[in-house]
Amino acid sequence: MKHPTRIVILDDHELVRRGLRTFLDREPDLLVVGEAGTLADALPLVARLHPHLMLLDMKLPDVSGIESCRRLLDASPNLRVLVLTGHAEATTVAAAIKSGAHGYILKDVKLDDLAQAIRTVAAGRGYLDPRITQYALHWIRTGVSQTSPLQGLRALSPQERLIMPLLAQGKTNKEIAAQLKLSDKTVKNYLVNIYTKLNVNRRTEAVAWFMRECPSSEAENPISPSA
Repeated sequence: MKHPTRIVILDDHELVRRGLRTFLDREPDLLVVGEAGTLADALPLVARLHPHLMLLDMKLPDVSGIESCRRLLDASPNLRVLVLTGHAEATTVAAAIKSGAHGYILKDVKLDDLAQAIRTVAAGRGYLDPRITQYALHWIRTGVSQTSPLQGLRALSPQERLIMPLLAQGKTNKEIAAQLKLSDKTVKNYLVNIYTKLNVNRRTEAVAWFMRECPSSEAENPISPSA
């Protein structure tokens, strides 16, 4: 039988680490060999345990996730790094990739999809959460400047940004929920937040804001789970 992929989890929330360990240890080909809440604790673990892969949060108490990625790879060049975070901002995605991360996935991913992402990265391939592929490619190619049409999206959370182009396409709450793998209730809650942040009262006003703030190409090419 093939040896399991050895994983260290670097996240400052103990509850998150324990939940991930519980799930991943149920997978016969995946094995969590250590966990840490800071880079200072993670570096000696990597030196001692020689993991194949690091699950890395972008927000740590001692060092930024970007710097953590660089230092981990400097210490262990063969280590594979999969970023697991709630941040999908332009600069974060681009900086993580440029710092050497081999994969990037959002924390609200389904557990089975997370396991598949780990297997993909451990096998030597890259992985980018399909929900942010279109935007990430745009960000990495062109960057986001003060004059970018996407600037207005910064008022919204990562998930709210994912909803906007689907909203502009006229998709129903149910269709948006299915495409982003969310519940109908969660989509409704996100829409309430979007309306509040954009200071609009209804769906049509939110769509009008998006069409005004973003180039037509972004509205015509929304993020897709199958992208």
